[in-house]
This record gives sequence, structure tokens and C-alpha cells, in this order.
Amino acid sequence: MAYVSNDLSVLAYANNFTLWHYTTTDASVTSAGYFNKASEMMRVNDLIIVNIDTDGTPSTKFYVVTSNTGGVVGSTLYS
Repeated sequence: MAYVSNDLSVLAYANNFTLWHYTTTDASVTSAGYFNKASEMMRVNDLIIVNIDTDGTPSTKFYVVTSNTGGVVGSTLYS
């Protein structure tokens, strides 16, 4: 399943930092470039709280935007 823009929302914004929330029935959020379609909105160091696989075995993960160049968003699991 692919990224769905309606499932992404802003929870907070301050000092050029955005805290995002994304919910999906998809289990492949970890795939490279998953958030590319949101590249115009996301900045490096933004945090994304993701509710994953909400119709299967749900979990919540935190991702940090590590790069955003030329429409390609890189993110990594925050631990």
C-alpha cells in the first residue's frame, strides 16, 4: 500500500519543527521513500508518530526525517 495524504496530520509546529501523526493499515511504512509525496511539507529533524497496520497487528513507531532532497524524503526509526 502507498502513502495516503489524508492520513497525515500536524500535531504541533514550533521553531521550524513539525510533529506529525500518520495512521495506516499498511505495514510497509519503513520502505525507502515512503513519505516522498509529502516532501514539500517535511523538513529534516521533523518527527512522525506512525500508527502502523491498524487493521492487523497494530503498533506505534516514531520516525525522524533524516533527509529531504529533490523530493526524496529519508526517515529512520527513532530509538
